[in-house]
Amino acid sequence: MSAADLSYVQPTPNSPWGTYLSQVDRVVPYLGELSRWVETLKRPKRALIVDVPIEMDDGSIAHFEGYRVQHNMSRGPGKGGVRFHPDVTLEEVMALSAWMTVKTAAVNLPYGGAKGGIRVDPKKLTHKELERVTRRYTSEIGIIIGPQQDIPAPDVNTNAQIMAWMMDTYSMNVGGTATGVVTGKPLHLGGSLGRVKATGRGVFVTGREAARRLGLDLRGARIAVQGFGNVGSVAAELFAEAGAKIVAVQDHTGTIVNANGLDLKTLLPLARTEGVAGFEGGDVIANESFWDVACDILIPAALEGQVTAERAQKTRARLVLEGANGPTVPAADDILAERGVLVVPDVICNAGGVTVSYFEWVQDFSSFFWDEDEINQRLDRIMMNALNQIWDTADRHRITLRTATFAVACERILMARQERGLYP
Repeated sequence: MSAADLSYVQPTPNSPWGTYLSQVDRVVPYLGELSRWVETLKRPKRALIVDVPIEMDDGSIAHFEGYRVQHNMSRGPGKGGVRFHPDVTLEEVMALSAWMTVKTAAVNLPYGGAKGGIRVDPKKLTHKELERVTRRYTSEIGIIIGPQQDIPAPDVNTNAQIMAWMMDTYSMNVGGTATGVVTGKPLHLGGSLGRVKATGRGVFVTGREAARRLGLDLRGARIAVQGFGNVGSVAAELFAEAGAKIVAVQDHTGTIVNANGLDLKTLLPLARTEGVAGFEGGDVIANESFWDVACDILIPAALEGQVTAERAQKTRARLVLEGANGPTVPAADDILAERGVLVVPDVICNAGGVTVSYFEWVQDFSSFFWDEDEINQRLDRIMMNALNQIWDTADRHRITLRTATFAVACERILMARQERGLYP
């Protein structure tokens, strides 16, 4: 399948790619003369599907399917994570790469958008098998990645160790140490301070500003968090430090609630090892009941498509902070807007991770590293400047923050495309 055909993959209902295409369609009226280039946004520049064969510990040969999609690189090299998950599909990776294009432009980073993944359950692999999968995948996609071409990073079920293997594999294949080929690496291999908590911190920074504009006092505010991994747990911690109460948490093991607030000091270490369902400081409820919990702020920080139309009708939140990528389907977006629920969209809300990834990339090139206070100050400033510009656009056109974010970002992307022209 060629890149030209990829935009015509028929998206399944509420699929990530279908959601993305709907979001692009909504922004066209605000692009002016640049709208003539809008098809650029609907067509990935390049999609690579690779076979990832490895020898298992028992001597058998296993094959896994891997992907790397570069959606748009008009503004700079591709940037985006790699996820290891049994449900990864080409269509999902296409959408995630497209959202990365919008996200990097929204915070005005010199990147395009990319994303990668392997259809594998890493929990079923041994440590050595996981290393072999990672290294083989890196070798297969090595023809299109590089410090000035496309820079992977951690995503679902990947971490600093995975990035270390990717960096080492790429470096061995090019005959030199290329620390800038990935971000999210261990500190002693060129990683950056502040990277682990950056995405959750971005959710908090944008949420704090949104709450201020709504007149919602964070002290005593009730927060429900879906997904309690790196993003959701860090955001929860920061909101709790600001005086909010975390009243509900859901992860892959179940859902727990406590109207008086969950004790994060006890919950966090348990969640990292066993999941939240075994926590004794809250009541276990059915997963679907999570969406009925009385709260002021809802943070969907799990996977795509979680906020459906039905769930949008249920939620009691005044503010939704999208820690995950693409958690809200278009029909739900409309319902939330009609109900007066403010949504801070993923493409700005969770952009803290890619922003600090940019800092890591810059530090690798200069071999000069900043302390964590400086990184957090730079992150907060970039996030706030981006959010304020987006908010001004939303107020001027009387549109949602999501459409405003796409308007600001797509204008930058398509202006770059127009000024670069078409070659040959």
